[in-house]
Amino acid sequence: SADGGRNLSLESVPMGLPMSDPSAWSTAMNNLGMAPMGMTGQPLLPDFDPALGMMTGIPPINPMMPGLGIVPPPIPPDMPAAKEIIHCKSCTLFPPNPHLPPPATRERPPGCKTVFVGGLPENGTEQIITEVFEQCGEVIAIRKSKKNFCHIRFAEEFMVDKALYLSGYRIRLGSSTDKKDTGRLHVDFAQARDDLYEWECKQRMLAREERHRRRLEEERFRPPSPPPVVHYSDHECSIVAEKLKDDTKFLEAIQTLLTWIERGEVNRRTANNFYSMIQSANSHIRRLVNEKAAHEKEMEEAKEKFKLALSGILVQFEQIVAVYHSASKQKAWDHFTKAQRKNISVWCKQAEEIRNIHNDELMGIRREEEMEMSDEEIEDPSEMKETEESALVSQVEALKEENDSLRWQLDAYRNEVELLKQEQGKASRDEDTTKEQQMKLLQQALQGMQKHLLKVQEEYKKREAELEKVREDKLKIEALLENLKEQESGTSRVCACSQEKEGPVEKTSSNSPVKSEREVLLVGIISTFLHVHPFGASIEYICSYLQRLDSKICTAEVEVLMTRLQNTFRQELSGVGASLEKRWKFCGFDGLKMT
Repeated sequence: SADGGRNLSLESVPMGLPMSDPSAWSTAMNNLGMAPMGMTGQPLLPDFDPALGMMTGIPPINPMMPGLGIVPPPIPPDMPAAKEIIHCKSCTLFPPNPHLPPPATRERPPGCKTVFVGGLPENGTEQIITEVFEQCGEVIAIRKSKKNFCHIRFAEEFMVDKALYLSGYRIRLGSSTDKKDTGRLHVDFAQARDDLYEWECKQRMLAREERHRRRLEEERFRPPSPPPVVHYSDHECSIVAEKLKDDTKFLEAIQTLLTWIERGEVNRRTANNFYSMIQSANSHIRRLVNEKAAHEKEMEEAKEKFKLALSGILVQFEQIVAVYHSASKQKAWDHFTKAQRKNISVWCKQAEEIRNIHNDELMGIRREEEMEMSDEEIEDPSEMKETEESALVSQVEALKEENDSLRWQLDAYRNEVELLKQEQGKASRDEDTTKEQQMKLLQQALQGMQKHLLKVQEEYKKREAELEKVREDKLKIEALLENLKEQESGTSRVCACSQEKEGPVEKTSSNSPVKSEREVLLVGIISTFLHVHPFGASIEYICSYLQRLDSKICTAEVEVLMTRLQNTFRQELSGVGASLEKRWKFCGFDGLKMT
């Protein structure tokens, strides 16, 4: 059949040979360590004990014995687990004892297609070897030795696994029982230079394919290169000039303009066109500044929204912490179980930590706003005048420079017009039309430059008039400042005299609400404690903090002291209904302004 070269024929076909003494045959099989089987594959002794095979005194080879360090070959998936008798034309293969361990093999070389076959019969020929191993696959070469072993090279690697399946089989030539016609096959991997060379060639081919595949993947995922910039021409210049006026196409046009300038396209003939394009690009600065201001406004609105949301979250955290504190009081605390009390205390700690983090964040935002406000305070009028004067002076100088540059450009245009007039008389009639167009363009440019020069001169005169007014205002302000200083010195002298007269009266009439150094220390500690609690604290909370420092402090003493200092501490009511609570807040900064 067509599949005869790829698969082993494992069917047990009777050979048709006479068997004169079945008992002798079973005895021989028993001595070989195999179960006695008939020629048809049926067991001759149904109650055969496999342990009898060990009576020969030769223990079976165990692949895990110390010193071997080898692994038995795997059974191919298309091979049956139970080995059977294999019948060939010139020989018969008897399977090994299934209870014996599989034969050991060496480590498989890479790309192995060659096997070593040992234990061949002395009378075995190359034809018999081909007949046995052709059932495993296509045999390319057989190298037979005189010492009952050979090397067989197959066409594919998987055929080697099928050949290893025959390791351990007993081979018998025909029906002879002569020792020269029998043998035990030992099939193992063999290392051959041809197999290694083919395997290396295959690996190099796979590496080339992998590199090619990666190159294709990289080219597929590589971003496309930008389109090339066109070369300068009058037509392309007009297109770019129109794109520069459009906000949506400005970026593309400005890149083209930059490339042209870097290429060196600017010359005496194209300078006007490039100047107009640069002027168009300059007109977009105001648009970009307005866009930036709009984005800054949106950012400020987002900051304000975030600050309001954070303050609302902080109020809710304060309410949750107040709930935990009220639950921790003895009236409600005694009714909770031990596990519930533990959970409430843990939750209270977590809520206080999160509340403090949010509070610090909000205070940081407010500090940043105060610093920004202090940086943006209005400066003195004299300094404002000086800055305005310096700005006007810089503008006047810039206008002078622009005026000089315009004059130089006018001189250059006049020279070009004269050169064109001289060349016009020498040129041919075919070039008259182009030169007339150039003359018209130059005349229009000259007229525009003259108008611009007049405007600049008018602005220059206006700026000079404004500068003179600013100088006069500065002189007036300096005179006023001197008068104010003289008046302040006079009033300070009068105040000093009056204070000397009224000093003793004030000393006798002043009565301090703080009567001892202990009360001064208490006021300082309470002020510091309330300053870090912007939403206030109850009198019990304040006294619990003070009693950690001094256990003799009582609540009544602290409350009397705080009620005396109305400009420093303020009592407020917070909550609704049953959760109504009195809280003390620090108002020293406001009281300082009132006193």
